Amino acid sequence: MMAAVKKLHGREFYKKLGCPKRILAPMVDQSELPWRILARRSGADLCYSPMFHSRLFSESEDYRGKVFSTRDIPEEKPLIIQFCGNDPEIMLKAAQLAVPYCDAVDLNLGCPQGIAKKGKYGSFLQENWPLIESIIKKLHEELPIPVTAKIRIFPDPKKTLEYAKMILNAGASFLAVHGRFREQKGQFTGVADWEQISMLRKSLPSDTVLFANGNILHSCDIDRCIEATGVDGVMSAEGSLYNPKIFLPSNSPMNILYPRVDDICDEYLNIIREFGLDTDYSTRSAMKGHMFKLMRPLLSIHTDIRSMLATECTPRDFESFPRAVAALRKRLDECKEKGEIREEDEPNEENKDELGYPKIPWWRVQPYVRPMTEPSVTKRKLEEAPVSEAAVKKLDVGA
Repeated sequence: MMAAVKKLHGREFYKKLGCPKRILAPMVDQSELPWRILARRSGADLCYSPMFHSRLFSESEDYRGKVFSTRDIPEEKPLIIQFCGNDPEIMLKAAQLAVPYCDAVDLNLGCPQGIAKKGKYGSFLQENWPLIESIIKKLHEELPIPVTAKIRIFPDPKKTLEYAKMILNAGASFLAVHGRFREQKGQFTGVADWEQISMLRKSLPSDTVLFANGNILHSCDIDRCIEATGVDGVMSAEGSLYNPKIFLPSNSPMNILYPRVDDICDEYLNIIREFGLDTDYSTRSAMKGHMFKLMRPLLSIHTDIRSMLATECTPRDFESFPRAVAALRKRLDECKEKGEIREEDEPNEENKDELGYPKIPWWRVQPYVRPMTEPSVTKRKLEEAPVSEAAVKKLDVGA
């Protein structure tokens, strides 16, 4: 009789995964299979699945078939599958169905959206510590693979630290920390607090595996975040949607870090073709959103391309997307012939913006920088939550 395989935990498990540092974050409907493959081909060491609803995943084969696709390929591992929910037994049933396809399951404790509030999951569980503890403990004790968790911070750093300790003591192998409060979303997103993440790194046991999330706009920000916080790895969510090459080493050539929009669109669509995913439900439901984000820098200039993407491209006709990219490529080639695309405009270390980043011309992918809300407005919004006086003062000075 073969001896039972020991389930790895914490730092041992992290080493088994290859000590990933550049991580595609879990996102609702947007970290599906082809996007994960693109992320890995662009330097990601670890990918998370989209967030799945644990009750629907556990009860509905149709739901599972629609939201989750995978392949037995090197570019799909390591993989962590994320669930949201508020019932330990249901969470366990969902996780057990996911076990054959992933290296760990993750509990979403960070979603700040209204649907999470209505369903009482994500960041709207963060006041119910006994429930969170019971979910993680059950998964840790009854699954053959590790459980991890992704959280948001509290305005009071001491509460964040106690929260993190509770989750880790319950059995979480990793802790991914989005350095924003629950109320920081949409127009009130603001800047993530790396100081709190650094505090966790210094205050938690040294062997704790810690990931950071927030403020990652360019590849160089991953290195900056690791240096500033001491974390083991850095996640990118929104940043990777606008430029999948964000996971590449920051010393890569500029034209590789910021590819032409038509080239990256083609790379994404070719992955879908390569793995026969053009009829896959989760792929089709994400395609249009991905294409709009990849093309964003030039859509306000070439509005006919935007109209084509909006009205002619449909998930029911996969080839409508390559046609749009072909039209875009023809347009960019014409612009180059006219001298509207010039080599002197290419990103370089000398040509930087006010934040010290390379200036990226409109025909290359680039991050979306959210307009910053006035601190006084954000302060009023956050006052709806139990925010500490110190946190509010930080907003007043734009910290």
